[in-house]
Parts: sequence; structure tokens; C-alpha cells
Amino acid sequence: MNKKYILIYIMTLTYKQKFNKKYKFPKDKSHSLAEISKITGYKKSGLQTIFNKGTGAFKSNRAAVRPSVKSAEQWSYARVYAALDPKSKAYKIDKSHLIKK
Repeated sequence: MNKKYILIYIMTLTYKQKFNKKYKFPKDKSHSLAEISKITGYKKSGLQTIFNKGTGAFKSNRAAVRPSVKSAEQWSYARVYAALDPKSKAYKIDKSHLIKK
């Protein structure tokens, strides 16, 4: 595999896949908020706040939601995973809710 294809592969990982890679889980494994809290050391209450913001965003601005996203829960978990990545916009917005236990 040449470098061009490796770069494209890295760029197309979802935030969930990046999380799973970082913590050595199978690429598409899903986690509950309680599991994410235990793995990362962040309080579940802060993760729940981020999750709730994702739900609100899904319900209030459906035009901004990608067609492939079918539920508020799916959108909300995506926001939680994104908030855990310091390189994401979600992190900059939601980092105040990421409180270590």
C-alpha cells in the first residue's frame, strides 16, 4: 500500500473509530456513556450533557444532519466521540463538560 492510500484511510476514520483505535478496541465497537466514562476517566454527567446537546441539535436542526444519520442517539454518540478528540470542533465547544473524575 503506498503512502497516498494510507493517508486517505487515516483521514476517513470516524471519531468513534479513532477512539477505538486509541484504546485498542475493534474499529466499529460501540460503547455506552458509562463505558466511555470508565475508559477515559471523564465524569458520566459531563458526557451525558454532551449527549443531550447532540440530541437537541438533531431535533432542532434536521437540515444540518447528514442523510445517513437515522436517529438522535446516533448523532448524539457521534458528538460525544468527537468531543473526546482535541483536534475536533466539538472538543473546543464541549471541553468545559469534560471533567476528570
